[in-house]
Amino acid sequence: TAKRELKLSKGLLKLVIFATDEWFAPARNLLKREPPQFVASAFTEFGKWMDGWETRRKRIPGHDWCIIQLGVPGLIHGFDVDTSFFTGNHSPYVSIQAACLEELPSFTPGDDRTGMAATEAQLAAVAKLSSEAWPELVSVSELQPGYSDCCHNYFRASFKRRVTHLRLNMYPDGGIARLRVFGIGQRDWSSVSTNQHVDLIAMTNGGVCLGYSDAHFGHPRNMIGIAEGLTLVLQADRRGILQVPGWEWAVFRLGHPGLIRSIEVDTNHFKGNFPDSCRIEACLLTPEEEVQCVQTRWNSGKWEVLLPAQKLRPHHRHHYTDAELTLNRPVSHVRLVIAPDGGVSRLRLWGQLTSVIQMANKLLKQS
Repeated sequence: TAKRELKLSKGLLKLVIFATDEWFAPARNLLKREPPQFVASAFTEFGKWMDGWETRRKRIPGHDWCIIQLGVPGLIHGFDVDTSFFTGNHSPYVSIQAACLEELPSFTPGDDRTGMAATEAQLAAVAKLSSEAWPELVSVSELQPGYSDCCHNYFRASFKRRVTHLRLNMYPDGGIARLRVFGIGQRDWSSVSTNQHVDLIAMTNGGVCLGYSDAHFGHPRNMIGIAEGLTLVLQADRRGILQVPGWEWAVFRLGHPGLIRSIEVDTNHFKGNFPDSCRIEACLLTPEEEVQCVQTRWNSGKWEVLLPAQKLRPHHRHHYTDAELTLNRPVSHVRLVIAPDGGVSRLRLWGQLTSVIQMANKLLKQS
């Protein structure tokens, strides 16, 4: 799928910046990457320990809600509101609102807020956001309880604007185990100079994995994520590159078409299972051509070599400069080919943005 989960771990800047109440369990649990768990014997001084966000029962008018900052701003296509293990205490109804914010008031939510509620100062600060008036991506909808056969509550979204923050509303209170947000990263390109070198394939800049040959040990989209990633008898050529009959590949759409100036292929942590070699191909496609390529599993004749075959090393960052690249024109899609197999931690393509006029002229020349 082209949709990438925009929810990332707390260490990658996604966090809950405000919650009305966190009596039984803090809202930050919504962002955990690992699946929810249930420990029957676990209790805190405030009640039963739950792996999620759970508020106390409402005894005043209103409902509970929290505001979440996305790790990757972008276009949202859907949600999974997971109520795992919240069976008699799940939130009966939910709604989700969104906004694109440039600046935020000062918040000091703290790390562990179990047993706490928002202070008057925090309520005053969050009121400046007028979040109750944010556009609604999911209208008030019923949630199913947290039994294994119905705990995943999926909702589609058709919001066409960039989102940086969400407001998750529970009606009136209760518990939610996890929130997953699915979509595609989108950068504000208006602030980027055409002379600036940008990682055009990065997920944060809108890069998307559109196809691959194999993903048994990990999805190729992991290569364009944020931060560092966590035998046969073969013959080699004069450059030391193994001559093998097969290879694996992954295709990516860049976040913005551009001219690639440098490349990083990172095999960090792949020590006994790194690829022997890699090459990178590229092309410039219209949206219609992309659809055709997806349908034909990318058996397109438009691919041109951007980076010729390169010998790779284990647990190493491989940097390739302009002098080693063989394509000096704008591209919109790239294909990473590894031989014969193995793992790549991260792929970075640094380049300069291409204007719409430059793209149109290039496509006209191709046709």
